[in-house]
Amino acid sequence: MDKNPHNHSKADKFWFPLDNAAKIFPAIITKQVTTVLRLTAVLKQPVKIKPLRRAVLLTEKRFPYFKVQLKEGFFWYYLEHLPQNIPIEVDDKPCCRKFARGRLMIRILVKDNRINIEFSHILTDGGGAFQFLKTLLIVYSKECGADIPAEYDLTGREEEIAEEEYEDAYKRYFQEDLPPMVKKSKAFHLPYPLKPPPRFERLTAILPLDRVKELAAENGVSITEYLVSVYLFTLQDIYENLGPLTRHKKNKVLRIQVPVNLRKIFPSRTMRNFSLFVMPEIDLRLGHYSFGEILKTVYHQVQLETDEKLINKNISRNVGSERKIYIRSIPLFIKSLILRIKHNALGPAQYSGVITNLGKITLPPGTTERVDYLILSPPPPNKVLKINCGVTGFGDKLVLSFGNITTSKEFEDKFLQFLKERNIEVKLEKNQ
Repeated sequence: MDKNPHNHSKADKFWFPLDNAAKIFPAIITKQVTTVLRLTAVLKQPVKIKPLRRAVLLTEKRFPYFKVQLKEGFFWYYLEHLPQNIPIEVDDKPCCRKFARGRLMIRILVKDNRINIEFSHILTDGGGAFQFLKTLLIVYSKECGADIPAEYDLTGREEEIAEEEYEDAYKRYFQEDLPPMVKKSKAFHLPYPLKPPPRFERLTAILPLDRVKELAAENGVSITEYLVSVYLFTLQDIYENLGPLTRHKKNKVLRIQVPVNLRKIFPSRTMRNFSLFVMPEIDLRLGHYSFGEILKTVYHQVQLETDEKLINKNISRNVGSERKIYIRSIPLFIKSLILRIKHNALGPAQYSGVITNLGKITLPPGTTERVDYLILSPPPPNKVLKINCGVTGFGDKLVLSFGNITTSKEFEDKFLQFLKERNIEVKLEKNQ
């Protein structure tokens, strides 16, 4: 089979292996842990379906490597071309639901003035998903009559897709013989009971971007570092208010997983997964941390962990393990079992929360005027983690989307109350 998305007929489908980050996902997907992320564009006007349909047909041609299904080989899963159009559906079902086998792993959902795109994390990360949404919004604007930059005009264009766009960029930057990463201790987890399925609920908070930026700058940190510090301070507050017995049983390390878009560190145009994590932490065995102390700790840990040499070490560990002959020769059903056990032992056990920030997003003239704000909803958290948060900045708005599978809203309430006390206006959006 051909690996080039442009050298195929319907009879001869292209295919490619999963990228290094995606290999874990098929092993851990369940009805509740779907590994599906959602990006939402909230427009200033209701969505026009006919122009959107034309825009989707043009945009999907530009990204043929997203039109694939998950297939099972004897040793590994792989992605195979599926010659179907990306479905446009009414957004009336639970958010971030699991994709069925044998189907595309991308869907577009529309309701009122919202265009939602859901991607399986097997295909891409937030950075890749956003490039697709950005292109779709620009093409949609043109179909609605706007003038758009020539490079985004996809009408009648048949261009060769660069191989770099669908490469596994982890492999390109893999280096042999780097020392192993140090295993981290188990982290504190929130004590709240789970909701009955379907558990996943979102709370969206809209903040003034300039005010948050100003506060972060006053403290000499980035917006991400500021929000991670608020996250840790909130977790510390919740921990300190637990009963003595519960507190005694809980792990004392608070640690946040913060995805880093590696495209900003290593030159790559890949549209597949290409991110790693930094994990700033505080250890409550050392006593109570003031917010200023947390800011300082987070700032220095993020600077250290985003150092290129340390990231190389991380890539080396992840890619190195899959290259070992004895691992490659294990049949897939056993491999999946090992991956699941390893993930449960080493994955969410090591961190208390996740905050993923797509950063400040810009769109070209002709499109930017149509969009009010953008939302990133990370995949539903698992039973250990319980809560996570996605962040986007667009125009004058910073949007936080909290995902929660518990019966409690204490974490979100405390987090947002902290911001309000610092003179940040918080507008809550109804769960859409």
